[in-house]
Amino acid sequence: MRPHKENAVTAMVRRVVTGHDANGKAIVLSDGPSPFIHTTPLRPGYVSTDIFRTLETPASIAGETAETTLGPRRQLPTPRGSVIRVNVFPPDRGSLDGMDVTTSSQLFESLGNPAGHTYAASGRHPLMHRTETIDYAIVLDGEITMLLDDSEVVLRAGDILVQCGTNHAWSNRSDAPATVVFVLIDGKYEDDLAQRLPSGHG
Repeated sequence: MRPHKENAVTAMVRRVVTGHDANGKAIVLSDGPSPFIHTTPLRPGYVSTDIFRTLETPASIAGETAETTLGPRRQLPTPRGSVIRVNVFPPDRGSLDGMDVTTSSQLFESLGNPAGHTYAASGRHPLMHRTETIDYAIVLDGEITMLLDDSEVVLRAGDILVQCGTNHAWSNRSDAPATVVFVLIDGKYEDDLAQRLPSGHG
């Protein structure tokens, strides 16, 4: 598996992938830094490392799994798929100073989800967005605040949040980076809920 990096600023995550040999014996296929790391000059200090993707449900299990994470950066899972990644969020102060709607839009375009941002509609936080997914967020280190439309929850190391397709943002109000594992699972809004959401769901 050949490493791919969008630039030299990295936060290495060790990734071990297992599989099977020609006789069906369980083996380790790879053990090393996860090969896809995304950063952007639009948000200094932000690092997102894709670990693995499944591309369908049920997920295909091959003897020797092909690399699933290589670019371009895609925030969302593929239809009926999933993605696991590790994000490092720098403090808002210094990394989001003066971010306007145009820059927010460019940031989400760099994440591979140009239609996802909702900052223009809400004005609550430059990183407000909505994805039609179920997300498991596991805080590994630091403190981060999860914003909803008009409420918020502070999360610390060891906390786990389940995001059910809601409009939200991640805000680091501390003075140190926060590290969060995300698992995004492709989903679909039920018709009743879809009718209550803003046009286009953000």
